Amino acid sequence: MEAYTEFAQVYDRFMDNVPYEAWCEGISKILTEHGISEGLVLDLGCGTGTMTRLLRQKGYDMIGVDASAEMLEIARNHPDEGILYLQQDMREFELYGTVRAVICLCDSLNYLLEENDLLTTFKLVNNYLDPNGLFIFDFNTVYKYETVIGDSTIAENREDCSFIWENYYTAEDQINEYDLTIFVKQQKDLFRKFTETHLQRGYTLETMKRLVEQSGLIFVEALDADTHGSVTETSERIYVIAREHGKNLG
Repeated sequence: MEAYTEFAQVYDRFMDNVPYEAWCEGISKILTEHGISEGLVLDLGCGTGTMTRLLRQKGYDMIGVDASAEMLEIARNHPDEGILYLQQDMREFELYGTVRAVICLCDSLNYLLEENDLLTTFKLVNNYLDPNGLFIFDFNTVYKYETVIGDSTIAENREDCSFIWENYYTAEDQINEYDLTIFVKQQKDLFRKFTETHLQRGYTLETMKRLVEQSGLIFVEALDADTHGSVTETSERIYVIAREHGKNLG
């Protein structure tokens, strides 16, 4: 089943423990440190637009791109803050012009299961960045899937909705399968059940750095996304910062 269809309607409820505000502070700090305190920014894989809206409140002009019509419908239902939302696959996205920065967060890139898809996306990012524009993305590491969440089951029971999140990790291809079973309250004692399957691939920093450089971007820095310090062998999520360096769509 295609990811983020029916799950979209409860996504924000289950993600209410994600520290989006802290993430936004960290991203805006990185942008500012690299000379980008205003201007047009693309949120690639924006989902329901939480980070997009937070960055808009920081003063950036925002574009949100996501492949899920259901997630974008929720994003557009928020009060109009001048954000342009586009339904596009990140491997094929098109803009009307260039942007000062592109961000891609919340492990969106882990949904690209082939290195060629990552390379295609990175080339497009480089193409749509202003000269010396910045690309900031995060990704879940192989370590996280192998050691932390692989082959585990997570369940949460709330008053109006509940979920069972089963993980199955395959070391040979570094793919983690999420089987989601969700129960949403319809009436007093009536819940509707639906399921979705999500696939994500774990990547190493070495692979990401190689693909960034092959795309024509310049690799600038990598940070542990949780500590904002140096990357270690036990980093579960990593930020990569890269810069535009000419155009290379070949």
